[in-house]
Amino acid sequence: MTATGSPSTHTGSTAKGDSRAHVAVIQGVIGSLMMLVGSVGTGWIANGSPMVRHPLVIELRVNVWGVYTCTVLLTVGAMLLIRSWLRLGQRLRGWPPGSLRTVRTAVIAWSVPLLFAVPIYSRDVYAYIGQGRLILAGKDPYVEGISSLDNWFMLGADPEWAEARTPYGPYFLWIAAAVVKLTNAQPDASVMLFRLAAYAGVALCMVYVPKLARLHNVNGARALWISVANPLFLISFVASAHNDALMVGLAVAGVYFAATRHPILGILLVTGSIGIKPITILLLPFVGLLWAGKGASWPRRFVIWAATATISFGVLALSGVVDGLGLGWAWALLDPTPGYTGYSPSGFLGQQVGRIGDFLGLDGGALAGRFRRLLQLAAIGIVLVLMFVGGDRKIVRRMAIAFAALVLLSPIIQPWYILWLLPLLAATGIKDNWQIRVIYVVITFFVVFGAQDQLSVWPFISLSVSVSQVAFAITVAFTLYLALIDPRTRTLLTHGGWRGWFGPGPAWESTELVAPQR
Repeated sequence: MTATGSPSTHTGSTAKGDSRAHVAVIQGVIGSLMMLVGSVGTGWIANGSPMVRHPLVIELRVNVWGVYTCTVLLTVGAMLLIRSWLRLGQRLRGWPPGSLRTVRTAVIAWSVPLLFAVPIYSRDVYAYIGQGRLILAGKDPYVEGISSLDNWFMLGADPEWAEARTPYGPYFLWIAAAVVKLTNAQPDASVMLFRLAAYAGVALCMVYVPKLARLHNVNGARALWISVANPLFLISFVASAHNDALMVGLAVAGVYFAATRHPILGILLVTGSIGIKPITILLLPFVGLLWAGKGASWPRRFVIWAATATISFGVLALSGVVDGLGLGWAWALLDPTPGYTGYSPSGFLGQQVGRIGDFLGLDGGALAGRFRRLLQLAAIGIVLVLMFVGGDRKIVRRMAIAFAALVLLSPIIQPWYILWLLPLLAATGIKDNWQIRVIYVVITFFVVFGAQDQLSVWPFISLSVSVSQVAFAITVAFTLYLALIDPRTRTLLTHGGWRGWFGPGPAWESTELVAPQR
């Protein structure tokens, strides 16, 4: 451990740092186990689940002491997982040989307890059950919401899904239908199968993020630590079982194969990703550039773009014929969800524009709406610029930045949307300056946000202080402890002063010489 506490400053004594990495791994396991226990009392349990009649569940969810205890365990466990992640990066400073194995061990060890937790931070997984039921009932999820099903509310879905059309691709609907058919819509068994599907995406990331990083002369262990070992990734993609995990895993694998002269396999894998959630359609133009190769002329690029689109859309169209749903998934691209989230740049800045407009006697709401649409158009412009400017240089990096622009300038940003970007950004290089520090802040913010925002307490329980307030107090106190008091982590954001933030910072390139991307 260096005097500064920086996770990637100085490379001396790397052997010692590596040998003590197991301490951070063990601490993270303790945090995950605390979250597992805490989820029993404050996680999302479907009303129709047999778990609601289990004596232990009743004890923890009916008694005030049980609710508060589980809230503390879940929240402190999440914050301990953040600290363990930060400390793992510090203990592996310099990223010596063997670091990749250590990071993979941490990912597995921290995620296994979350595999068996009651769903936390989100209950979207229960909506997946409803969408699988829609398919098996012969209904069109792109037209009807799950409220058209009998007994839909007993299976745990958020009422916001009642009339909502599914934004997911056909392949995920196939998975959802298969899960429901295997489990007969039993909620607990369904959640576990959806988790295993999501974990397949986590596994793909564990394999292909380091491989993609090495193609860019970036240390694979550090890239995996940033993108997959972070607590937001594990909570959102394992405990919450978001299908985004499979989307991201297939996308990363597809980009890797496209960058290693296997364009057809790359296109098919990215197409599989689109079939989970259509947003990764954005990757196809850049996959086409990888296929076109170094020094490709503009006519060749346009021909390859056409071939890439033909293969991908052809497979998706054929899939639509097979399941009878056609291209219904395209609505998610053409008619996105209305509204905004207040913490997104578009949402927050739009609110300020609206307030200024109201102050000046104008229609603030209309001005805010136009401002948000302008940011969305700017995102599309950035994507087009990155497609056409840069030639065959840094194609995957441009892809990552394009993806980031589309997400970050959108009015709605869910916490797990950030995880779409991290694998590609980490694999192409995140420097030890403002770049990694922003990631620290963003990951911590969303873990804190989810800890107090997504807690399930039975409505008949009378609490003098809400669990959200308890969780908020704990997370804020723990965050301040990490930033101001903990001697190991308090310098993460302040080391080096302004130079630490805005200096070039080491890119932590791999020592292994590999062929660069075409």
